[in-house]
Order: sequence, then C-alpha cells, then structure tokens
Amino acid sequence: MQIQVRINEEGALRNQRYAFTDRFTLVSELLQNARRAGAMRIEIHYDAATQVLRVQDDGCGLDDFQKLLSFHESGWDAATSAEERPFGVGFSKCLYAATRCIVASNRQRVDIDTAAALAKASIEVESIAEAVVGTRIELHGVDLPDLGNRIETLCLGFPVQVLFNGKPLTRRFAAANLATMASPMGAVHLAGTRDGRHSHDTMVFLQGFCVMKPSYCPDDRVNVVHLDSRQFMARLPDRDKLIDEDVQGKRINAELKACWRQTLEIAKTQLSPERFVETYYAAMRAWGQLDLLNDLDVLPAEMFEEIVDYPIQDDSGNRDYVRQVAVAPSRLAIESGAVTLVSLDWVGDDNAARWMLARAKGYLVFDWLGLHLDHWALRRVRFLEEEAVRVEAVSEQLRVQLEGRWVWPTVILCEAVRLRAGNEVVEITDKGVCHEDVLYIPAGETSGEPVRQASSFIDENEQFLESDLDADRDALADLIRRLRSVDPVQTLDSLLQELRLGKYPLLHGKAFQVTVGVGAAPGHSVALVGEAGSANTGVCHAGS
Repeated sequence: MQIQVRINEEGALRNQRYAFTDRFTLVSELLQNARRAGAMRIEIHYDAATQVLRVQDDGCGLDDFQKLLSFHESGWDAATSAEERPFGVGFSKCLYAATRCIVASNRQRVDIDTAAALAKASIEVESIAEAVVGTRIELHGVDLPDLGNRIETLCLGFPVQVLFNGKPLTRRFAAANLATMASPMGAVHLAGTRDGRHSHDTMVFLQGFCVMKPSYCPDDRVNVVHLDSRQFMARLPDRDKLIDEDVQGKRINAELKACWRQTLEIAKTQLSPERFVETYYAAMRAWGQLDLLNDLDVLPAEMFEEIVDYPIQDDSGNRDYVRQVAVAPSRLAIESGAVTLVSLDWVGDDNAARWMLARAKGYLVFDWLGLHLDHWALRRVRFLEEEAVRVEAVSEQLRVQLEGRWVWPTVILCEAVRLRAGNEVVEITDKGVCHEDVLYIPAGETSGEPVRQASSFIDENEQFLESDLDADRDALADLIRRLRSVDPVQTLDSLLQELRLGKYPLLHGKAFQVTVGVGAAPGHSVALVGEAGSANTGVCHAGS
C-alpha cells in the first residue's frame, strides 16, 4: 500500500475564507499588488452606503487575467518573486469579501460573480474600448466599517502615495518622509539622533506594512525600521507578523544598537566633550554604549545627587531629600579628593546612619552603575554600604520604649549622636538617627520625624499607612517633649491629658496625692485625699 499528499480543492477553497485575520486585510492586499505593479499613486474610494470599494493604480497593469483566480501562484516575474516572495493568495480575499468584482486593465475587463468563481465557473474576459492605465478594481458588497480611520493607520509606512476618497494620506512613517540610515537589515530611522531624546519603542515595516510595534508609542518618539524583504518574511496570509518574530526581534534590536553606535561615534567627533555628554548620555546608557565616556574628563550632572534634607524611608520613589547637582564636579576635584563620591542604597533602617554620615560630611551620592566598568571615576567611589558603621550616644540621658501604632523602637535621649565609618567621625546634634531599631535623639531634635527612618509605613499590601505615620510621629514628638521638660507640673499634666480621666465618673471631684520615684523601679504611689477642695483624706493607696 502507498499513500501520498492529496488536496481537496473544494475544501481548500471553502476554508480559505477563514484564513485572513480581519476584513481590512482586503485593502492591504490590493495596496500590495498595486505597489508590486510599480504604481506611484493609488486612489481608494469607499462608499459605506452602497458598500462599493474602488481601487485605481497607475502601475504596469494586468496582462493575464487568469492570474486573478490562480491560487498560490504569484504570477509575478522572476525579479519581483525574488525580491518580494509573494504568496499568491492576495486577490482571493476579494472573492470572499465581495459579492462582485470588476477588474479593468489596459483594454480588457472582467466582471466576476464571486460565488460562481468560487464554484469554479468559467468567467469571460471581455475587450473594452477604454484604455485603462494601470489597474482598476471595483468591489461590491464589501462591509468595511470605519475604513476612513483604519486606512490612515494601515498606510503609516506605505511607500506609495495613497489617496482615500480624494484626500492624500500622511504616511508619516514612510521611508521617504523620514531621515534614515542604511543598515544590514534595511533602512533605519532612530529617534533622538539630534537631541538625544532616544526611544526603545520601535515600529517595524515590511513591504510597507507594520509587522512589529510597541503596545504604546508616542508619534514623535519612535524608531522606524523598513526591513529588506529579501531577508525577512511575514506570516501567511495577513503579513502582519514576522516569521520567527522572537529571533528577528533580537536581530532588529542588535542592529538598532549598532546604528546608535555609529551615530554616537560621529557625534563625539563633532561636538565638545561637554556638549556630547550633555546631549547623549541618556542614549549611551540606554543603548549600552557607555564605554564612549571612558576617555573623557567630563561626566553628566544627573549622575550626582547632593543630600539637601532629612533622609527618610520612602518606597514610593519620592526622594525629596536629594537633589541633582547643578554642575557636575570636575575630574580634578574627584581625583584630588576635594569631592567625595559615595554609593548608597535607598534609605532603610539598616543604612540610615550611613546616609546621616554622608549628609554631615557633604558627600555626593553617585550613580556608578551609569558608567562602564573601566571608567576612571569608579576608582574614586566610596561604597558606604560595604563599610561597618558605629553609632554612639554622646552623654546619654535616658532610654525608653516608644509604643507606637506601627513602630516600637527604643528611644535614647542624648546630647549628640556620634557616627564612625572607617576613619571618618561626625557628631550630629540637630537630627535623630535610626540604627538597629534604636532612635538616637540628640539635643537639637524636637520633632517626631525620626520614625520615618525606622519605617516606610507601607504594609504588606503596598498601602501607605498615613494615619499610623501621623500617630507615631506625634507620639515621638510628645515623648521627647515630656522627657526633656523641666516643669514637673507641666510634665504630669501632659501625661494625664492622654488618659482622658474625665470620662470616668468615679474619679469626678476626687483629689489625689501622687508620689513619683517610690515603689518598683521606677514607681509611683497614689493616695486619695478626698473631694477636690476638701481637707478630708483617705487611706487608699496604689503603687506600681
């Protein structure tokens, strides 16, 4: 027994109807055929009321009308077939989308009943007196809702002038309308070659139609690639995606990177180092070309941050405590040690002390990851995260536990906070320092802000606990105020106010004697001495 491949023609014709993704593929196929015929101008007219679509081009025309109904036979000459690799299924979409197709070219015309044609009936080709330049196609019974809006997008990169209902389409991504450079994969337009405002958003076109695009891209900031059709193929039959898209996507990105290398090397020879770095640093970083900085003495200002406010934990990315420097330090200042560059992670309870050290010393926080590994500046970066830091309370006064809503750190009141890292020693007197779940509160600290070094106040659901932050900040500020108070009456009154004793009727009008410092260490005793304003005293005592 022997078997072989067989084709069921009726089944193939029936199933071909469902091969195309959407009805608008019809228009792209007609445009494609006109372009291959050498057209310089294509006119499209669509009447939604009558559902009649007309397409007229000024190409070489049609000499053999049998090509219209020959499936999977491209009918193009050898040169076009080698260049374009047509599939030979384009016109079949017309048969499935329309009820009637009228095609005229040169002095010939054919009027096709599509149902009859798909049933393999013979269609007569007739001679006409009119000499039709190019090819004119008229389709009846074609439902193309919103074609007016869709066709503008469809023809964004199309190389041939297209008019829709008499109005020329802009075709803003056509190669002729862009500044392009040659590459091994085709013509490339890079966004930002003049001003450095680069983009990784890329629109890729093959034979005039988009085959790759980002989910969102601004019209004015996008790379455009027109692929060489001899090297790339699109998916049958729609041609809306590349074959082996993942592999080809990597190749396209590699070629874009190479194009940026060429662009940057030219710009480096034409601009001053300062201007070159100012304009193109972001593009160099984004496209992996940072080694171009290695032999320059200047660095971009955006790599340097000065600490201008109290460092706090903030997982939202809002770092108001740092600010980009106005002018980048010189190479001489960096290499001489006049400016110290440090590497620091974002503020956390494990490195807040390092941030306070850097703040006190005036160090610049440096984004060293934005340099090539062989850059000269990396030899001058101090990696504080890798250094041990010691925190000491100078003239400790007392320590107590803060019982907050969200944080429960130990609070140490002192005259100053001494920080040691390597050979560096600083004493901080104006701001609190968080270290290893301890809040060091020097003499100049009166606010509750140090709790923000202890926590970001963001829970496991990524919710910011604003009310807990406010409560804990107020609690710390109040605790500092009480512990530092020199008026015992004021201190006791402040403590009693929190107890809201007035809500207890049993205590109304009563007078008490409170003695502090007796009993359990430290303790107090309370004695009822009678009604307020009375001389009567009681004998009830309580201590703790």
